[in-house]
Amino acid sequence: MKPVRLPDNLVWVDGAFPDAGRRAWIAELPATIGALAERWGLDVGQPYQPGGQCSWTAPVRDAHGRDLVLKVGWAHVDSASEADGLRFWAGDGTVLLHDAHDTGTTQALLLERAVPGTRANCLPEPDQDVVVAGLLKRLWRPAPAGVFRSLGTMCGEWAAEFAEKLAAGQTHGLDAGLVREGLAIYDELGRSTRGAVLLCTDLHAENIVAARREPWLVIDPKPHVGDPHYDPVQHMLNCRERLHEDPFGLSDRMADLLDLDRARLRLHVFARMVIESIDIPWVRPVAVRTRPR
Repeated sequence: MKPVRLPDNLVWVDGAFPDAGRRAWIAELPATIGALAERWGLDVGQPYQPGGQCSWTAPVRDAHGRDLVLKVGWAHVDSASEADGLRFWAGDGTVLLHDAHDTGTTQALLLERAVPGTRANCLPEPDQDVVVAGLLKRLWRPAPAGVFRSLGTMCGEWAAEFAEKLAAGQTHGLDAGLVREGLAIYDELGRSTRGAVLLCTDLHAENIVAARREPWLVIDPKPHVGDPHYDPVQHMLNCRERLHEDPFGLSDRMADLLDLDRARLRLHVFARMVIESIDIPWVRPVAVRTRPR
């Protein structure tokens, strides 16, 4: 097997080297990839650049001559349900899952290779809105009981992390009343089961690729069960200028494209802006502007 190269984002996470646990996992990657190549009979290419922060992904060819993708992920909470989600969606709007292997510390996926694989962020943002909305409406469907974590569980964990940062003095001048209101709404919306469906939770234009089987396919989902109003907010976060200049205009556009309640989506936007306000400074003015009156 060829020497294993590491993509840039895997060894340089948010301007720093990964934590000790992830460094140990990265050190074992060559052996892990070699074992997977033997397991599935793969000829492994060089990883995609700049890559992700928690996975090593590369084009491969299997013993049957199929051109596929090998994704070798560091096992963590957000990655745990990806294989289950891809099995559930079965290629209807997502890349197909051909096989999976979980070692406890590594979650490996053998995936359909989308060709040409161009990311949807090559499109103008208004066109991205339409693509994202079309895919989300296909993905949202009732989920089997007991397979996927709830949105409320994920939101509770994020809120707890936010509270820890506040307790450590990382307030950055945030208004205390706005923070309390945002956290309360975030908790309430996260726990809501009204119209609950299987969500992607991390769908944005960089996680949508062009393919021959369909014009666009979703990659890297993080499935949870909950309120569909949560799902379009990640895409809006990636539309920085529009969200900053006209948050309600963007929110209402996505609500209309998705047949969602405008007022409820605005609440989700406000709550998410509060949660993100410590780590993403530019969203603080958006949190102020979207605060319910």
